[in-house]
Amino acid sequence: MDSDIGIFGGTFDPPHIGHVAAAERCRLALGLRRVLFVVANDPWQKSGERPPSSASDRLAMVKEALEGFDGLEVCDLEVRRGGPSYTIDTVEELARTEGVHSPWVIVGADLSTTLDTWHRAGELASLVHIAVLSRPGSPLVLPAGWRSVAVASDELDVSSSLIRSRVQSGEDIGDLCASGVVHHIAAKHLYIENQR
Repeated sequence: MDSDIGIFGGTFDPPHIGHVAAAERCRLALGLRRVLFVVANDPWQKSGERPPSSASDRLAMVKEALEGFDGLEVCDLEVRRGGPSYTIDTVEELARTEGVHSPWVIVGADLSTTLDTWHRAGELASLVHIAVLSRPGSPLVLPAGWRSVAVASDELDVSSSLIRSRVQSGEDIGDLCASGVVHHIAAKHLYIENQR
């Protein structure tokens, strides 16, 4: 039986209205009871890019971003596990600890063509379903060899890098992030220095 649990993994540095809208769209379209925002401890596929904010800051911001949304939950499993964050490890741990089988893994259209490069991709493909969200500027392609469906998104053209750039430039981000996220960024002086 297919799971009614969705796994939405990411760096979430910071989480924004696009993340929440995408998760909510998938929750409704797929009839999911819970969508877990799985905060990556060490996003290995982004190595070589700017170092992410601390896991504790990113977890706190996701918690703020999801305030008031039923069925959307922050998940610290990868942070607690430590080391590089691999979706296959998370799927196996959720099966072992919570009895979650055949969950939906939610990815943007920009990632759907990279699934075969993911850690233990063949095993992962046999354990999950993939929900591919349309994303502005990215063609929506369903990955071959994966059980997948397309989900139309709200087409919000927003990214974490745009928000970091705005913060560094002193611009307002209140239209792109939940107020709790905005306050956390300001209180911790995130994204001010050493940005590329």
